[in-house]
Amino acid sequence: MSFNWKQILIVVCNILVGIYLVLAVTAFNSPDEAMAKECTEVKIDIEKESMEGFLNPGEVKKLLSQHKLYPLSQPMSTISPRKMEENLMKSPFIEKAECYKTLSGHVCIGIKQRIPVIRVMADNGDSYYLDNHGNIMPQAGYATDILIATGHISKKYAQNTLSKVANHIVGSSFWRNQTVQLNVLPNGTLEMVPRVGEHIVFLGSPTHIDNKLERLRKFYIYGLNKAGWNKYNYINMEFNNQIICKRNNR
Repeated sequence: MSFNWKQILIVVCNILVGIYLVLAVTAFNSPDEAMAKECTEVKIDIEKESMEGFLNPGEVKKLLSQHKLYPLSQPMSTISPRKMEENLMKSPFIEKAECYKTLSGHVCIGIKQRIPVIRVMADNGDSYYLDNHGNIMPQAGYATDILIATGHISKKYAQNTLSKVANHIVGSSFWRNQTVQLNVLPNGTLEMVPRVGEHIVFLGSPTHIDNKLERLRKFYIYGLNKAGWNKYNYINMEFNNQIICKRNNR
């Protein structure tokens, strides 16, 4: 007797699919039974960014625990992902939150945080952070290596102008590592303090920043690398097609 192995394989696959469908229908038709167990694990995923934010899984747990919403060891039927999301979105450091439950007893929390790009320490006493969308973030008790802005800075100037300059800087790995501070002069023009070298860079009006920074980068590579990083104490990038340098007399 010969066997039709292809036909037998099809029959076996059909049986397995049938068993799966019966189990799936049973599970989904009995949600109360499926969710009767307690939450055995909380998975917190904070989206990675090029810039460091203020949040970590411990902070997310703290935010939920303060309102008795942290789900670990709680009955799955009493856990509300929507309430968790609404609570997390009240944080000034969170841009987006998504929470959901699984049939295996896990609660998953996805966080997209607001990324600070610059810390403002204005002459008028204002102190806050700006995120990458120009929104004001409150002070936070976290140490982070972030660009600082000082000088004559109103909140309107910070949100409409300074945030754009900061995004140009932090958007480049070269300038993100090279720039320590921006200083706003009374007339709204900008000075930049670099990490390497004993000079100040005058950027002038906060326009065409990408062009000014690219010209400065080339000057660093082809000029200061040969002449020496401490040869000048003031570099003026205000005008197109020219760079004016003041020699360091020390």
